[in-house]
Order: sequence, then C-alpha cells, then structure tokens
Amino acid sequence: MGGCFSKPKPVELKIEVVLPEKERGKEELSASGKGSPRAYQGNGTARHFHAEERLTAPHPYPGPQDCVEAAVCHVKDLENGQMREVELGWGKVLLVKDNGEFHALGHKCPHYGAPLVKGVLSRGRVRCPWHGACFNISTGDLEDFPGLDSLHKFQVKIEKEKVYVRASKQALQLQRRTKVMAKCISTSAGHSSSTNVLIVGAGAAGLVCAETLRQEGFSDRIVLCTLDRHLPYDRPKLSKSLDAQPEQLALRPKEFFRAYGIEVLTEAQVVTVDVRNKKVVFKDGFKLEYSKLLLAPGSSPKTLSCKGKEVENVFTIRTPEDANRVVRLARGRNAVVVGAGFLGMEVAAYLTEKAHSVSVVELEETPFRRFLGERVGRALMKMFENNRVKFYMQTEVSELRAQEGKLKEVVLKSSKVVRADVCVVGIGAVPATGFLRQSSVNLDSRGFIPVNKMMQTNVPGVFAAGDAVTFPLAWRNNRKVNIPHWQMAHAQGRVAAQNMLAQEAEISTVPYLWTAMFGKSLRYAGYGEGFDDVIIQGDLEELKFVAFYTKGDEVIAVASMNYDPIVSKVAEVLASGRAIRKREVELFVLHSKTGDMSWLTGKGS
Repeated sequence: MGGCFSKPKPVELKIEVVLPEKERGKEELSASGKGSPRAYQGNGTARHFHAEERLTAPHPYPGPQDCVEAAVCHVKDLENGQMREVELGWGKVLLVKDNGEFHALGHKCPHYGAPLVKGVLSRGRVRCPWHGACFNISTGDLEDFPGLDSLHKFQVKIEKEKVYVRASKQALQLQRRTKVMAKCISTSAGHSSSTNVLIVGAGAAGLVCAETLRQEGFSDRIVLCTLDRHLPYDRPKLSKSLDAQPEQLALRPKEFFRAYGIEVLTEAQVVTVDVRNKKVVFKDGFKLEYSKLLLAPGSSPKTLSCKGKEVENVFTIRTPEDANRVVRLARGRNAVVVGAGFLGMEVAAYLTEKAHSVSVVELEETPFRRFLGERVGRALMKMFENNRVKFYMQTEVSELRAQEGKLKEVVLKSSKVVRADVCVVGIGAVPATGFLRQSSVNLDSRGFIPVNKMMQTNVPGVFAAGDAVTFPLAWRNNRKVNIPHWQMAHAQGRVAAQNMLAQEAEISTVPYLWTAMFGKSLRYAGYGEGFDDVIIQGDLEELKFVAFYTKGDEVIAVASMNYDPIVSKVAEVLASGRAIRKREVELFVLHSKTGDMSWLTGKGS
C-alpha cells in the first residue's frame, strides 16, 4: 500500500496541504517588527491547522476500497538485478528483483518524471537515468538528489509462483511521496526576534536543509530568508524555459511552508552576521538571533564592465522576471548572448524560435571548451549553427551602443558591430558573500566559504552550502572544490541539516548535472577539472555519444547525449568507490560497437 512508512505517525502523513477556499486569501501574513521583510508564516501561534483542513492527505492505512491488487508476473519472469514496469489498472508500478526479493515502487522519478525502469539498479537503490536522483528500493526513500520527494513503496506478496502487488489508488496516481515531517511547535514562531535555525538563502541548499530538519523530527522554529520576491523555485529551469511563470517554477506550494512551520522572509537582505552574539541584521534594520545558522547565499552574476554598460535591455538572468522580460523583448528582434557557457547556450537555444536573430559572443574558440573539451564543444556548436545561431568567437564586447537609451548595437573588440535589441550576459558568477567580509566566518581569496565534509565553517554552529562554498570532494582525494550545480546544493543542504542535529554525516555525492538545448539533453557526472584526454564512443555528428574525461590513468568525468543510462551508470560506479581506469574505457571503445556496458558493473577494476 502507499502508506508503508518507516516512522508510524498516522496523523502526520501528508503529501501537501491544500487550504479550503475561504483560507486562500490569507496567504501573506505580516511579519514581526516594523518594516521587517514580508513573511510567509509558519503555523506557530500565528496560525493553527485544524483537522478539516487535512482532508487531502492520503490516509496512512487505506481501506480495501482505496486499494488495488493484481498478479503482475510469474516469479521466474524477472532475473536478479532486473526491473520492469507493470500495470495495476490505476497506474504503473516499478517492479524490481534484487537478491531474490521483489520490491514494488513508484515508476517515475518525482523530479522531472523520468521512467526509472530505464535507470540503473545497484547497491539496493535505483538511480534515475536523466538527472541521477537515487531511491532506496526497500523504502522508496530519496537517497541522492536532485528533487525533493521520495517514491511510494507498495506491498508485494508471492502466491503459487505469482507475484502480486497491492497499492493505494491515490498513491498510484500521485507518483511521489513527501516524507513524514514534524510540525513547528515553537510558541515564538512568526513574531519574535529569535529563531532556532536561520537559513540565509532559499535555493536548493536552503530548502533541503529546512525540509531535512523537519523530516528528522526537529520541531523548533526555522526561518528561511531570501533576496527573491518568490518562495523557493527551480532556478535551472529559468534559462531553459524563459517563459516560465513563478508559480510554474515553485518547488513547493505556499501551503507546504505553512503546514510545516517553515517561515520564509522574502526580499530580505542580510547585511551583517555577528557570530559572537549569534545575530544577523537585515538591510531594513530588522535583527534576528539564531542558535544554528546555514549560509547558502548562492552567487551573483558577473556583469559587463565595458563602455555603455548602463544602457537599457541588457540582462543577467537571475529571476523569473528577468527571463520573462528577455523573451518579451527578443520576440521578432535581434538578441545577443555574451558567454557560451551553460546559461548562455541554453538562453540562445531557447530564443532561436522567438527572435529574428540570435548571436553568441565568446572569448574561447569553442563553446563549453573548458568543461567538455574541443571535440564535444564543436559538435554542439554545429547543432547551434544548424539552428541559425551566429557565433563570434575569440572576442569580447568593447561597447554597448544605445538609441534613445535602449540597446541598439553590440561592438566587439574585433571591431565587428552586431545589431542587438536585447543582450543577455552569461559570463559566470561570483559568490554572494560580501555581507560576510566583516564577520569572523572565513572566506578564501575568491570569496568562497571553505567548509569541511560536514559542511561546517570555521565558526561552531555556522554551516554553509551551495554555490558559495568550497568543500572536500571525497572521490577526488578530498580536493577542495567549488561545484555550483543544483544537485550538489541539495546534497550539501541535507548534510548541513544532519550535522545541525549532530548526526555526523559527510558529503560523499558524485556531482551530476545536465543541460537541455533544442530538445536534446546532455548529461554529465564527475568532476572533470584538469582532464588531459577525452575518449569518445559513438557518433559526435549525430549527437549520439559518450565522452570519458581522463586524467592520467583515471576516468574523472563522463558526458553523454542520447546514450542513457551510461552517465548514471558511471555515477553509480564512482559512488561505490571503484575507480574506472582509462584502459577499461579504451577497450570498451575498441571492442564495443554494440554499446555494451557490462564491463562497468564488474566488481574489480
């Protein structure tokens, strides 16, 4: 059934709380103190939830009428290590056979709906083929990111050599399970100037930290503050889908924050952190004391410093409003993108169907060169050129020219003049840690916050996570790295929360990221900085390939297009602690015209 949970707290089990119509107008309650930031308050004294408001929560023990049971296969239909999607009438289920035992789980990854049957089964978990999230096959619990929710786990029984699965109809249709969470029972919630946990930054790291605390039974006050106007949202989607509205991007509905007493202060800028007195001061003078602090401020986009940088219609993409304005201005007009990294190329790809012309300006000779290497970069560049994108490589912007204050032309150092009605700047980012300069939290020379494997800073009780940190990467000999990617921020937020609760967790996840352009996805796992060779299997021209990045004798990263689930397979091998040798890959490329990957799952290297 859909209610097989490890912690039996019958009333607490819920997917999300939907407030009755009469309550919906009361979404934004004012925060405490004069001129303090806007707050979506928790349910302390300010707001109590009553039984009738919980009608949408699935009952933990569904009655017979809510359940469906069916024989789905013969016990011999599946070998050990095999997965199959089976139909239960009300929806599909992922059936897994592992070590002679059958498990039945939700069949879609809750992150973006990938079919898990195409993923990788290894070490008691299934890894998503698209973005690498991992789920425990015994519990359905999310064990590695991205995404926030777990899978439903269904009952399996074997009778007369047949495998039967029993599931609640509601769970089959929901395809996701939010873990059981504690409520906030603090009487000071919403109206006092002290909090138990303060989280600065409401991206993936901040949100996952707050949710993990609640999942682990923490019931004291949690305040999450953000510079944004919005509740936490799916930022990677901004550059891939510039038309998306804030409500489509939201990671959790407003009701969720209320139900679990996670207070969010929007448009709230922290200006100073006083770690000695455990206090932060906001731009408007509002002060908040804390017991535990998570710093997850993310990064700020770099801007152009050339002549005319103040002209109108030049953007960095940081918020849904930025993205929406760019699309509006680009429609039928000329768009210029500065920077051929992930953000720039995703924006350029999205604008090709909207704009009259799209041009990309880049200092390197090929896009993604440092990240993906010359050959893969060239193949991607060709895909863009086939979609009418014009490249100006090995040059930069020397001037932005305006007509009546609005952008008209972009002048390049090569003295070429490009027509432009809108310009998007994607030339990298710097950690948004300026507010910490006067504090005693250590920053390195580039402004990053160094942390240990437990995400602790040099100050006891102060943790940091996300794009603004450097941390020791376990499987690259604890090299201190900065990995400004969505999945890593989730993982770090979780580890920080666990250590706030003294659980002694360490960060050990294998980095995993993706990009999508012209309906095609590129997946990447590992940490390829400093690669000295690239071994390619498949066809670059056809964009059906896998590229292994090596340093010396070791594979340090992998990228693929139309070659699933190889990136998830490699991520799983690296996560298991096994090194992949360059010679294994060379043999694979030499002998494998079939794309056979069984060598990867071998135990010895």
